Amino acid sequence: VQLQAFGGGLVQFGGSLRLSCEFSGFTSRDYAIGWFRQAPGKEREGVSCLSNSDGATYYTDSVKGRFTISRDNAANILYLQMNDLKPEDTAVYYCTAALKTTDYEWGYWGQGTLVTVSS
Repeated sequence: VQLQAFGGGLVQFGGSLRLSCEFSGFTSRDYAIGWFRQAPGKEREGVSCLSNSDGATYYTDSVKGRFTISRDNAANILYLQMNDLKPEDTAVYYCTAALKTTDYEWGYWGQGTLVTVSS
């Protein structure tokens, strides 16, 4: 499984940004794909994920109503639309995948993309 994230940058408070993650290499439908982030001096945290088998989505409380996860099935791209950005959203964002065959452990990671929100 390969993952490559794009789209980070500098944005002002209240602005929007869309992250993209190109993925490939899945050999079954039973996987989840999503986004984690790591802010300076903090632990990595889960932001949002999507189940490929049933389309269910998950959002951490701090981004609910502001972030939307989606995918382009034809192009194998995962998106994270981020609206109403806040300085506390500043972090390196990582695209990640988890397979049913490994008990949905987040074992595949792309390189991070930095999002900086200025106040």
